[in-house]
Amino acid sequence: MTAARRRWLATALALVAAATVALVPPAPGYAAPNPTPTPAAPKEKEVPMLGDVLASTGKQYAKAKAVLDKSRKRQLQLDLQVQQAEQRIEELRPQVTKFAAESYRSGRISAMAAMLNASDPNGFLERATALEQINQYNAGKLTALAEAERTAAEAKAAIDAEVATQKAAADSIAKQKRAAENALDLVGGGIALTGGEDLVSATSPKARPAPRAADGSWPDESCNQEDPTTSGCITKRTLNAYKEVKRAGFNKFVGCYRPGGPYEHPKGRACDWSLRSSGFARASSTAEKLYGNNLAAFLVRNADALGILYVIWYKRIWFPATGWKSYSGESDHTDHVHMSML
Repeated sequence: MTAARRRWLATALALVAAATVALVPPAPGYAAPNPTPTPAAPKEKEVPMLGDVLASTGKQYAKAKAVLDKSRKRQLQLDLQVQQAEQRIEELRPQVTKFAAESYRSGRISAMAAMLNASDPNGFLERATALEQINQYNAGKLTALAEAERTAAEAKAAIDAEVATQKAAADSIAKQKRAAENALDLVGGGIALTGGEDLVSATSPKARPAPRAADGSWPDESCNQEDPTTSGCITKRTLNAYKEVKRAGFNKFVGCYRPGGPYEHPKGRACDWSLRSSGFARASSTAEKLYGNNLAAFLVRNADALGILYVIWYKRIWFPATGWKSYSGESDHTDHVHMSML
């Protein structure tokens, strides 16, 4: 056999051996590298105008509620001012009345006569000084009475103004409620859910509040914070809510920003809280359903502190103006709790 023939035969045998090895199944316990795919985001089909209506309605509702809350606090302060002023008036009025009666009986001439009847100049000076002190004391009482009456009148007028402010805010809240209900009708939200199924728990942890504007409203925010769950961005308010949910002990898989789809996700104002450590799958146990219930209850209890726009969980949607309603969107949200932010 020539040298060339031997080299050809060696190469052929090597190729056959390599192919044979490739066909042998892996030994038990061996796993070939297989990167975990990114869990698919839950499907949501956009309902025309629903997202815009909810966002606008939610912001107007929050603004009116902030005005109402601030006005009610102001009214409590004014009520206290009225009580204090009226108590002061009650104390001063008998004293001033007594002084007026004595002045009427004695008259100014009698008072002057009392000074002139002094037996010596020193006595005259002493009586004049005493009379001046009495007059200053009584004048001070009169001034104090007038000031207390003025304070009471101004506080009462301010209370009337606050009541008018509260009525306007309450009317606005009612208007936003109607608008929200009409919008939610598009996703089956016509049935109010009450009683033990409303997923509101007073035992949920308290969240640390997100910053507000000076007037108590929620300022607009841009998507400029790094999203801890993706390579995208979220708002400061969403990041605060994300941290508070985590701090409350809800540490399973979560996804916030995504570039496509409707509503708040592309704006960095929404997160989907899964029931599992990775990916999304429908609740398959009592423990998973309870996890979702508790998470939704936490968001609802702290909605005002965090700036929650709405929550969707297990075929229901919660909106501040309406409470829990039924929900029949494309995703029934039985595999995650959805959180949207103002």
